[in-house]
Amino acid sequence: MTTPITYELIKTDKQTGARLGRVHTPHGSFDTPTFMPVGTLATVKTMSPEDLQAMDAKIILSNTYHLWLRPGEDIIREAGGLHKFMNWDGAILTDSGGFQVFSLSDMREIKEEGVHFRNHLNGDKLFLSPEKAMQIQNALGSDIMMAFDECPPFPATYDYMKSSVERTSRWAERCLEAHQRKDVQGLFGIIQGGEYEELRKLSARDLVSLDFPGYAIGGLSVGEPKDVMNRVLEFTTPLMPSNKPRYLMGVGSPDSLIDGAIRGIDMFDCVLPTRIARNGTCMTSNGRLVVRNAKYARDFGPIDENCDCHVCKNYTRAYIRHLIKCNETFGFRLTTYHNLHFLLKLMEQVRQAIREDRLGDFKEEFFERYGLNQPDAKNF
Repeated sequence: MTTPITYELIKTDKQTGARLGRVHTPHGSFDTPTFMPVGTLATVKTMSPEDLQAMDAKIILSNTYHLWLRPGEDIIREAGGLHKFMNWDGAILTDSGGFQVFSLSDMREIKEEGVHFRNHLNGDKLFLSPEKAMQIQNALGSDIMMAFDECPPFPATYDYMKSSVERTSRWAERCLEAHQRKDVQGLFGIIQGGEYEELRKLSARDLVSLDFPGYAIGGLSVGEPKDVMNRVLEFTTPLMPSNKPRYLMGVGSPDSLIDGAIRGIDMFDCVLPTRIARNGTCMTSNGRLVVRNAKYARDFGPIDENCDCHVCKNYTRAYIRHLIKCNETFGFRLTTYHNLHFLLKLMEQVRQAIREDRLGDFKEEFFERYGLNQPDAKNF
């Protein structure tokens, strides 16, 4: 059976080996490397689908766990699927809910059949299994579904991680068997293994043998230092098929997007740009800017003078600071728009640098301008 998700390699950067590619889905194609805005509850917070289209977002991420609880997958199926429900005609990726089960619920019991845990909203007992995660995502109708995996904490012992990886591999097989709409929805496997090279190899070998149409690297950006993440990417990415998309889950700081692309990653997602926006923190071409700070009270310039987004063309730091200090939603909307536009534009610049075989030079220039080459550099 042909898969609804395919990857086209367009070019490899001669400086770094980074990949320029294109992923084809039932709801359009998108160029890679790319960043996916996160729309947890079928909305990217404070953004409309029209906003996302205006900034040229091609794919967004929604959350299986949260949509299962509210409004329920049956309602979304009845609406005609997630695309129609939220009026988004681009591609959608849904995660499996595994991360939320392990991060939001303190009372959980992992068994071979699945995970017993408590609803983080009301304390009700819930059970999520590979089969249930597939049933929910099939009902949601996303273009790319994620296999149900265990997300171990960092750090974890080798023995615990080995047991977890083996369970995740067994769950991945069950996900494939339970997936009911293989002709219109692609299912990605998730490589786990923490910081252990041997276990990453074990996980990759197991999952690649199952022939998923794409692969993700999970278990990173969970508290480990940046150098550990980069080291894990360096020995994990080469284990992934070169003819399929490679997705690094939960990563969204500008330096990590560039470092990930250099190490062969095609797709990224993270709540970082939208979360920090609601605290008045903005990503700019010169680094981090906290627009709520008092020094911007009479600053009538844009958030970023080098940015051509709708916000920077029309609104000032002073006005945005005023809105955020007054807890006005429009202020959060403006900073969110700018941050998402910034990351999408950054990935466009990364792709152009790959076309020109100069991603290594681009990284050096960006890190220098961003202040990331300083030992006391502030990141997000």
